[in-house]
Amino acid sequence: MTARFLAAAFIAAAICPAILAAEPEATPGDWKFISNKDGVALYRRQRPLSYESKAIGEIAASTDLVHAVLEDIESYTSFMPYTVECRVLKRDGDSVIGYQRISAPMTSDRDYTIRVHNSSKKVEGGTTYLSRWTTDNGAGPPEKRGVIRVNLCEGSWLLEPIAPDRTRATYLIYTDSGGWIPKFIKESGSQIGIRKLFAAIRKQVRDPKYTKKN
Repeated sequence: MTARFLAAAFIAAAICPAILAAEPEATPGDWKFISNKDGVALYRRQRPLSYESKAIGEIAASTDLVHAVLEDIESYTSFMPYTVECRVLKRDGDSVIGYQRISAPMTSDRDYTIRVHNSSKKVEGGTTYLSRWTTDNGAGPPEKRGVIRVNLCEGSWLLEPIAPDRTRATYLIYTDSGGWIPKFIKESGSQIGIRKLFAAIRKQVRDPKYTKKN
């Protein structure tokens, strides 16, 4: 069992704080278009505890290469937005358990442990990779003084080949960022964080070390 997509889950949880719903709905609402900037289309829909966000963007690299970048957990603190600690805790059958601590501007540090389930399949033109994760704080370290524990984090990453050297990346995130965050930071931070995420991956795929691995 490799750590593939564990890294992707870490990023998604780290940089997309939730916007708490004023009147929660029992079932998810319809997806609503929010913006399309820097090659990333953003959508969101109502969920019982907060909004769920979806981002779709293209990356100028094969799915195998993007996958290699997302698997490079040891390098996360050097190129992923806001990541100050990131490590694999356990490999358990078809899942991986990992811990991350983030430090975003104008907010307290936050941390969480997640369990990630991975799959992949060969398709015409390459390989599709899918990862789904949920919070599993009981499998991780105890809470730390001065760090807010995130208790809700669910999402997925999907990488689809659309050309030999081009990937369509889709990611979903449904999370409560924990603690109190000013509304203007919640509303703008989610969109900014997602674009930073895609920008970081698009830059990192150009590093020759990943090409050598593939």
